Amino acid sequence: MSQQKTFLFAGASSAIAKETSLLLQSKGHRVIGISTKSDHANYDDLYEVINYDFGSFPAIEEKIDGLVYFPGTINLKPFGRLSAAEFRTDYEINALGAVAFAQAYLKNLKMVDHASIVFISSVAASTGLPFHASISMAKGAIEALSKSLAAELAPNIRVNCIAPSLVNTPLGNKFLNTPEKIELMEKRNPMHKIGSALDIANAVSFLLLDESAWMTGQVMAIDGGMNHLKNG
Repeated sequence: MSQQKTFLFAGASSAIAKETSLLLQSKGHRVIGISTKSDHANYDDLYEVINYDFGSFPAIEEKIDGLVYFPGTINLKPFGRLSAAEFRTDYEINALGAVAFAQAYLKNLKMVDHASIVFISSVAASTGLPFHASISMAKGAIEALSKSLAAELAPNIRVNCIAPSLVNTPLGNKFLNTPEKIELMEKRNPMHKIGSALDIANAVSFLLLDESAWMTGQVMAIDGGMNHLKNG
C-alpha cells in the first residue's frame, strides 16, 4: 500500500468534493475539508472539518500533499443583463478565491517533496457558449493561473486543472430539475450523457496521486467530448 497522503479541500460541502474524499479515503489517504458552511452534519464523517470565513483561510501547520479548490458558481444570463457586481462576484469566488487558497497553504505544500494543486475550470472557458460571459471569464482566469503556477512551482509542486461540462450535482440542479431539461442536456452532449460527481472525482483523485506524477500545467476536459467534438 502506498504511503498515506494528506489533502486539503476548499468547498468541502460540494458533491464533487464529497465523492473525491470518499475515493481518496478508500485508497488510505486523509482529507481535511474546509467550508464556509457552519452546518456540516451531512459530511462531517468524510472530513476533518474546519469552518472558515471566505477570504480568510485558517492556519494549518502540518505538511499537505495536495490542494483542491472546489468553490464555483453557475451564473448564466444574457451579456446585457449581467451587472458589474455579478462579474466581480463570479471572479472573486472562482478565481481570486483559488489564488488566496493556494497562497495560504503554499508553505504546507513545500514541506513535502512532491505536491499537487488541482483547480476546477469549465468547458465554457474554451468553448464559446451563449449566456456564459461571466463564468467563462472567471474560469478562463483559473486555466491561465494553473499554467502560470505550474511553470513557477515546477518541479516540486504540480498544478493541473479540470474543465467539466454540466454535472448532475446540486449546483447544476436548476438546469436538470425536469425530465425535459435532462433530455435536452443529454442531447447536447456528444456522449448523450450528463456527467456525475464521481466522473469528476476520479479525475481529481488521479491528478492528486502519483499516477499523474509526470503531468503539470494541463487542463483536462472531463466533459463527454463537449470541448472538441461537434454533436451531429
